[in-house]
Amino acid sequence: MITKNDLPACPVETTLMLIGDKWKVLIIRDLMTGTKRFGQLKKSVSGISQKVLTANLRSMEDNGLLTREVYPEVPPRVEYTLTPLGRSMQPILDSMAEWGNSFKQSFEENT
Repeated sequence: MITKNDLPACPVETTLMLIGDKWKVLIIRDLMTGTKRFGQLKKSVSGISQKVLTANLRSMEDNGLLTREVYPEVPPRVEYTLTPLGRSMQPILDSMAEWGNSFKQSFEENT
């Protein structure tokens, strides 16, 4: 869990501290459409190992970006949902998608 003393002075650095690796951004992207189970996230975030996905989900839960709900079933069912804080990252993802599309278009035109 992040404390007030952990927060950098720079707001960009703060954002990167929370979502600074590609896995977290892709997890947020996939949860923007709604609640997902662990297996669904594992399939949609291609290339991520179970261990890395678990570590990222725990970190994101600790930082208040998502919630984890465990259902007392056999086998256990676990669902992940973005919190309002996690959902507030939608404009960041939209900007990233827009920039990525522009880059791809420019790249294709110049090759």
